[in-house]
Amino acid sequence: MAIYVALASSFVALDPQAQEKRKREEFGSSLKRLKWDEREQRAVETKDGDERPDSNVVIRVETSLAVFEILAFDKKGRAVSGLGKDDFIVTEDGAPQEVASLSPGDGSTVPRSIILIIDYSVSQLPFIESSVAAARALVDRLKPNDRMAIATDDVALLAPFTRDKLKLKDGLDSLRKKAKSKHFGRSEQYSALLATLKELTAGAERPIIIFQTDGDELSSLRSAAVSPPGAEVSAIPHNSFKEYSLEDIYAAAEKTRAPIYAVIPGVRFAGVPPEEHVERARRLFGKLFQPQQEWGGWGRQLTPTFENYLRSRAQTALRQQLALAGIANLTGGWAEYLEEPGQAAGIYDRIFSGIERRYILTYYPTNAKRDGKLRRVEIKVRNHPEYAILGKKSYYADGQ
Repeated sequence: MAIYVALASSFVALDPQAQEKRKREEFGSSLKRLKWDEREQRAVETKDGDERPDSNVVIRVETSLAVFEILAFDKKGRAVSGLGKDDFIVTEDGAPQEVASLSPGDGSTVPRSIILIIDYSVSQLPFIESSVAAARALVDRLKPNDRMAIATDDVALLAPFTRDKLKLKDGLDSLRKKAKSKHFGRSEQYSALLATLKELTAGAERPIIIFQTDGDELSSLRSAAVSPPGAEVSAIPHNSFKEYSLEDIYAAAEKTRAPIYAVIPGVRFAGVPPEEHVERARRLFGKLFQPQQEWGGWGRQLTPTFENYLRSRAQTALRQQLALAGIANLTGGWAEYLEEPGQAAGIYDRIFSGIERRYILTYYPTNAKRDGKLRRVEIKVRNHPEYAILGKKSYYADGQ
């Protein structure tokens, strides 16, 4: 009898539909094992006594190879192509390194594992239709060996990694249908990102993340409890905070080699002069509400009370955008600002074009210790001090 049970379990494990269902159901399970440690002021992973061996667990290969995705720009901001491995100078913690290989990032030699995390909460309704269309166009540009997965701010996996473009488009179309039926996401965007970093990037070949959200879950993260004065968190009960902080998410991002491209919908505040914030907040307010009905005519003129509200709203949006831009910069990606729905196609095109023009640079560190410490890396183009390099500037020498 035990033999038949074992055989049945094996058949289930080999069934692609059963595997896909299991991946969908288990996405986000890593977050349930995180608990906030008050003494260490960070999230720690707890052991689950009932945890069973997973037949799909990734086997880590012991190697000290350091891998970096980089993009070279000339002084006019144009991507530089045609470089070889001898054109790059690499130092790690100040020590020169020998480049082992340099490959093009266009997917012709190194397949890509692209993960789209898309926020479809109610505030994102104006952008869903155009963003789905832009993401569908991105799917069409994938190379035969590329894979893609799609997650949402529900911490749900619409599509596990697949090369099937029809499945990916069906997953995207389901967002459009949900929005039309007034079913929206839960605004747990950072939670979805953390689950992605813990569960999807490990073992994935050349992971790349596109993260589209306004980032309003920031106020529910543990780091919000120590936000600067004026942060709108006082109304949130202490037990409503997540078991992890923004710093925990940054640390998880830095430990992967996945560049993150942040697509930030809504009125832009990051990089905008402070004197423009109130008027921009008024624009944002006008997009979200009908001022004459909701605020008794405050939308017609700036009363002191209404102006204070707009300043507070601008500061909240600014913090959210800076946090998203920060995680993109940390991982060697960049942030795009989606202020109008019609900009989605151009933004997704720029991101994919940037991915295509990257180089995959590898080297074996002269410091072979796998001590888990952070290593600082600097990459330059030989004889071209005017060239700028976009990419991660550090990595952890993890012994695991």
